[in-house]
Amino acid sequence: MTEAEFEFIRIYLKQRSGLSLTGEKHYLIESRLGPVCRRFRIASLTELVTALKASRDAALEKAVVEAMTTNETFFFRDRAPFDLFRDVLLPEAMQRRAAQRRLRIWCAASSTGQEPYSLAMMVQEAAPKLAGWQVDIVATDLSTEVIEKARQGLYSHFEAQRGLPVQLLLKYFAQVGEQWQIAASIRQMVEYRQLNLLNGFEGLGQFDIVFCRNVLIYFDAPTKGDILRRVAAAMNPGASLLLGAAETVIGLTDRLAPHAKHRGLYGHAEAAPAAANASAPAPLWPKVAAAR
Repeated sequence: MTEAEFEFIRIYLKQRSGLSLTGEKHYLIESRLGPVCRRFRIASLTELVTALKASRDAALEKAVVEAMTTNETFFFRDRAPFDLFRDVLLPEAMQRRAAQRRLRIWCAASSTGQEPYSLAMMVQEAAPKLAGWQVDIVATDLSTEVIEKARQGLYSHFEAQRGLPVQLLLKYFAQVGEQWQIAASIRQMVEYRQLNLLNGFEGLGQFDIVFCRNVLIYFDAPTKGDILRRVAAAMNPGASLLLGAAETVIGLTDRLAPHAKHRGLYGHAEAAPAAANASAPAPLWPKVAAAR
């Protein structure tokens, strides 16, 4: 692949998905777009670039973007955010939303479904405490292909075991041939939607907990800031945002600030303490200085 061809694909992906490729990512393009070439019977990456420039095949254009933006995931990835969800965020959100008895959770880069299904299983495990509550889990991803896989809830033996405690595998999955399928009751808890984070997502509504993990790392700083500002606008007062270990809001937006105790956890920078009330829960988000 020539430098000119690499630069064309880099700009092409940036405009359509926000993906920001640095100069040393030639190998990534070659490894991920090689199968696309074979699928569409294109002889080389040079011919692929020519076809993309002609802009005549929507299916090819979609396949290129999805191949480059499909990321690895597994059940209960990095575990700590899910323990935080169970032990801190879910109980706090229930106290805060007790009058409405409704919680809305957003997985903003859901890939093949392991993250939202991990959350759904945790919500199901907390079902006795949530009796009479409505819990909405909205999962979005750029790729329609991975969303369809997520909806089916079918995973290979390797995928099913990776990160998933054996007791949850036995409780919520059934073996289908050589694959494992998550129970329909868990699949029905998650609403999947195709979404490009570069576009507006006001139609999704407001959320109490947002998981946006390991996706911002693929964007440049201005794009990260823009996405974070719009995510902040989609968060209810007192809501929480979880980012990946290598991600932060610092230096990107003044609308969100890190939590003092929990790494990777962020909330509205202007969050005020709860009203003085002996029965009110201690606020998760005390008033903090905005990160600028």
